[in-house]
Amino acid sequence: MKKYLGSFLFLCFLISCQTESKLTFEPIQLEGENCAGCPKIEINIPSALDDSPVSEAINRSLKEEIISILSFTEDKTIDTADKALQSFTDSYKELKVKFPDEIQWEATIDGEVVYEDENVITFMLNSYSFTGGAHGYSSTSFLNFDKRKGTELENWELFDDLNGFEDFAETKFRIQEKIPQDTNINATGFMFEGDSFHLPNNIGYTKNGLQLIYNQYEVASYADGPIVLILPYNEINLYLKRKVKI
Repeated sequence: MKKYLGSFLFLCFLISCQTESKLTFEPIQLEGENCAGCPKIEINIPSALDDSPVSEAINRSLKEEIISILSFTEDKTIDTADKALQSFTDSYKELKVKFPDEIQWEATIDGEVVYEDENVITFMLNSYSFTGGAHGYSSTSFLNFDKRKGTELENWELFDDLNGFEDFAETKFRIQEKIPQDTNINATGFMFEGDSFHLPNNIGYTKNGLQLIYNQYEVASYADGPIVLILPYNEINLYLKRKVKI
């Protein structure tokens, strides 16, 4: 009996530790003004509730992303999500006065946690905005955070061997996109600057591996859509600064 009780308590301890390592979030929904002459704005993001440096960094970075997507001015007084929504609305109303036939603007932002372990937590933000023209613009952003240090990570901070990872990623990219290894990276129609492969602006941890996303226009035309490359952790752990248990 003591043997089974000990095993049960140990299992409870493991579950408790795993639960404690997870951050706590609540969903936040923000919407623009509901009127005939207002743009459509919908924002759904998680808000970290834990009283910790990493939670503060997460909420600050999410707020900055919203401001960056919705603001059209360099006004430094726009320092909250609500002010960013108002700025987007005001910009549309000002344009509508000058051009009454302007099609309604819209913006949506959806954020979620796509990976978390004891060292790292990653958010994916999918956004869409239409501010006139032939079509709107969709993009995906990753935000990676070091849970122990409580800081947001730049892409280069994810790696122990950045150059080695970039070479490996290029090989995998060429295989996926059917670009011969001995030809120019743009041989099949891509638009890498300087005819040289480079990593995308957005790299993030996911359950299936490290995900690289080239958003529209980044290395290909709008019609090509986003280019996504997923690299399994068992193939890239040697390059990562924060290894993932497999």
